[in-house]
Amino acid sequence: MHLGRAAIRGVVGPLFIGHGTQKLFGWFGGHGVEGTGGAFESMGLKPGRRHAIAAGASEAVGGALVATGALTPVGAAMITGTMVTAIRKMHGSNGPWVTEGGWEYPAVLIGAMVAIAEEGPGSPSVDAKWLPGFKGTGWALLALAAGVAGSYLATSKPLNEAAGADSDDTADAVGDPAAASNGHREPELASA
Repeated sequence: MHLGRAAIRGVVGPLFIGHGTQKLFGWFGGHGVEGTGGAFESMGLKPGRRHAIAAGASEAVGGALVATGALTPVGAAMITGTMVTAIRKMHGSNGPWVTEGGWEYPAVLIGAMVAIAEEGPGSPSVDAKWLPGFKGTGWALLALAAGVAGSYLATSKPLNEAAGADSDDTADAVGDPAAASNGHREPELASA
């Protein structure tokens, strides 16, 4: 067993399962699709409901893949994509420090995903048993590139304009977590 890889899989993977299910189902104190969609709308991610489903599914599935060590570069790409979106759409203009709403936390998670994609999940894992060559520098770079590309594709203007009509239905959702009076959002919503 490799302790560092086990730590990434055992901490980051399950937390992202929880992070995604907060968005999708309102589990673990989350706001569900409607509340998260309203918050995303206020951040300019329209249609908010669609972005909430996409982010929640990417985080939950990516977390499950990382946790089990199954198709690890794919899971790493999914988590990277949501973290790149969080940096681009929320944190990038705030500087690096999380205390100022900055991008340090999503950047650390991206770094962890690149590392686990390069080194592989270790043993025991699905990949170690069935796909032992599904790791390395090439796979890590591909996972990083796929995450970045996925972020830009999911938030592209033509794609979002094509989704059209449902962009207004979540902006004023009851329980909208974006309506916090102090201007700071909770960490689980600060990441896309």
